[in-house]
Amino acid sequence: MRKLIMWNIMTLDGYFEGNQNWDLSFHNVIWGEELEKLSIEQLNAADYLVFGRVTYEGMAEYWTKAEGEIADLMNKIPKLVFSKTLKSAEWNNTTLISENANAEIKKLKEQGGRDMYVFGSANLSETFMNDNLFDEYRIGIAPAILGSGRPLFRPGIATKNLSLISTQQLLTGGVVLTYSK
Repeated sequence: MRKLIMWNIMTLDGYFEGNQNWDLSFHNVIWGEELEKLSIEQLNAADYLVFGRVTYEGMAEYWTKAEGEIADLMNKIPKLVFSKTLKSAEWNNTTLISENANAEIKKLKEQGGRDMYVFGSANLSETFMNDNLFDEYRIGIAPAILGSGRPLFRPGIATKNLSLISTQQLLTGGVVLTYSK
């Protein structure tokens, strides 16, 4: 069975984004060779990248202009964008899905294959969390305190007990924690 995996980076105080969309300055604190290697490994293990509209638009804007191995993979891998408001999805290899995200993810999981990764996409992730669709949570903790912003796990998310699969300490001072349901 194909797995749905959340991959996010957040600050020590729990924010995955600052007070504005794409306020991700803390990503520079955790980024290094180890995280680059992990990113390439994850992308090579992916059948799909899954996004909500806001993350999709930002990722498409960035990765279609970027160069290098990660950019090549980001642009090549099939992408799913879930949005009720987006009219078209121009980033290559993208399928726009406007209805019933959970049913589509369940169908893809049952088909088997390599993993699906959700990057960012807090609103979509919240839907998937509440419906117990994530198989793994991979969270990079940046050694930074933001003080305010958008929390990764907002109040109202369904309670979950998870099992720690692995920890990876990074030379940048960050850690990557992997949990399964």
